[in-house]
Amino acid sequence: MTRNYEIVIYWSAEPEAFIAEAPQLRYCSAHGETYEEALKEIQVAIDGWIEAALEFGVQIPEPKTRHPSLI
Repeated sequence: MTRNYEIVIYWSAEPEAFIAEAPQLRYCSAHGETYEEALKEIQVAIDGWIEAALEFGVQIPEPKTRHPSLI
């Protein structure tokens, strides 16, 4: 399964960190002191989310696709 999920990263004043979320994967988020660290951590979180879903029989959504003309 491809793991190319949409990732949203934003700065949060509280707790003073970059927050990364994978909106298609319920409750899948991570944080880091830098944008790059948050990106790295959300990739780890996505892998963990998928592994847990497989273990517990939770349906794993397909990553969103975008039409090439919109990219």
